[in-house]
This record gives sequence, C-alpha cells and structure tokens, in this order.
Amino acid sequence: MEFRTRTELPAGEAEIRHADRLLLWGSCFTESIGERLAAAKFRCLQNPFGVLYNPLSIATALQQVEQRKVYTSDDLFYDRGLWGSRMHHSSFSAADREECLRKVNDGIAAGAAFLDKADWLVLTFGTAWVYEWKADGSVVGNCHKLPERLFSRRLLRVEEIACSWQSLLEELRTAHPQLHVLFTVSPIRHTKDGLHGNQLSKATLLLAVDRLCTSLPFCHYFPSYEILLDELRDYRFYADDMFHPSRQAVDYIWECFSATYFSEATRRLVGECQEVRRAAEHRPFYPESEAHQQFKARQRQHIARLKESYPYLDFREEEQRLQ
Repeated sequence: MEFRTRTELPAGEAEIRHADRLLLWGSCFTESIGERLAAAKFRCLQNPFGVLYNPLSIATALQQVEQRKVYTSDDLFYDRGLWGSRMHHSSFSAADREECLRKVNDGIAAGAAFLDKADWLVLTFGTAWVYEWKADGSVVGNCHKLPERLFSRRLLRVEEIACSWQSLLEELRTAHPQLHVLFTVSPIRHTKDGLHGNQLSKATLLLAVDRLCTSLPFCHYFPSYEILLDELRDYRFYADDMFHPSRQAVDYIWECFSATYFSEATRRLVGECQEVRRAAEHRPFYPESEAHQQFKARQRQHIARLKESYPYLDFREEEQRLQ
C-alpha cells in the first residue's frame, strides 16, 4: 500500500556533472543544498551577498556581480555601531567602515570570477514580499532591524518578477552561453507574513518561475517546495520551530535532487567523496595506534587515486586531518 502522494520529479532534465561549477543564490534553503553539494566536492559558491529572500533583491545582486560593482562609503549605512549594506546580509557588517567595504567588494569580486566560468545558476526564491527603502524606492536585501518607518512593504506581481528576470537571464545567457539556470521555491514558510500571506507569496513565486521556465529553454524547475508540502506533509519533517525543514527532510530532498540531475557515475563519485569525508572526520579512541595509522594511510591513498582520475577535486581539508 502507498501512504503518501509522491512528487513527480522532472524527467529528461539537463544533467549536472560533478565537474560543473554551480553558483547558488537565495534563501537559507540554498545553503542547506549548498552544504551538501560542497560536502560531495562539487565546485560551488554560495550567496556572494549572503542570504537573500526575494527575487528582485537577488536579481539586483546578480546584476551588480555581473557589472563588477565597487561599493563605496556612499553605499553603506551606519547604525548602532556597525557599518552595513542594505543589499547584504548582516554577516557583511562591521564596526570598521573599511572592513565592511572590503568584505562586500571581496564578495562581489569572488562572485564575478566564479560567474565567468559557472555552468549552473541555482536560484531559490523564498518570498515575494519585499521591503522598499522609502528614500529612493529601492528594494532592499536586508532591513538590518532599522526602524520600520523607513520602509514600505508590498507583494510583488508575477509579471514584475518574470519581466525583470527574463531580460536579466537572456543577457547572462548571451554573455555565458554554457550557463543553465535551475529554479526552486523554498519550502520554508514565512509565517510572519501570515499563513494566507505566505500562500499568496509562494503562489506568486511559483507562477513567475513557471513563466520563466516555459519561455527560456535553458531554465529548469526543481520541486523542493512540493516535496516538503505535498509529499512529506508531516510536522515530524520540520525542525523544532515548525517552519524550517528538518535535517531528515532536507536529506530526502537532496536524494530527490541527486536522482533528478546526477548520472549514475556522478552518484558513485559523490558516494566516494562522502566516504572520504566521513573517514577524515572519524575520531579514534587510540589515534597513535598502528591500526589507525594504517587506516589513515589507506585513506590518503584513496584520495590520491581520486585526484588522479578527477584533478579538480579539492581534498585539502581531509588531507590535513589525515596527516
């Protein structure tokens, strides 16, 4: 008997190869998938601006990376002892203005260098609700707990998202002909918008993404939202806050992602990379024993064989642990 409705995964999608470079942007769900990609030794870069949630902020950040924008003091604000950028996550803020600028501009430079060679742009939209800076009407990436009176809040329209992204993606594809785009909508519920407001937001995102994927053949959609909301559908698959997916749920979504976009050969290599990582993280009771020294020697040999076959693999962290 079948006690759940299985999500229909995309068939015949473009393949993500292990040697591909993946640039990931968007909500904190992006980081959940990005962590698993990095652990499997894919070459990926996550969120050069930090976590961003709405489509227009992500589009603006991506444009600034493509244009290699250089931030100056005029692009920052100062509040409660910290310098920050309204386009960036608070992790880029700093007590020293020059330090903040360094972090912001280093992130843009790293993103631009990676985008030049990227094979995949993975975009996770979290919400269609945006906050606009009243002084100039710009959509911000982060409010940084500044006074609410400085912002106005509104729900984006489907056409607004689709039009802004269609022109941006066409420009990117022209500049980077190898680039494929993978959209997903975050399954994390934004309950501060209210449950009805969250549903309106997710529906707006889904409609906009569907329009883009229909009109641009290099764009694809992965149903992470549907997997959690329709297939798992149970609070045991949520974290303690009842909003974010549990680790078990993210692991299942990762399995679905792997089955959709990885070839059998890629899945085997992912398994080998994960095996090396687990071996390097192993903490023995007797680290100086001959048995453990032999174990480490075998793992170093395994790494050497993998690097010989796949020269792009980076096992520096594991090699250091196995010394």
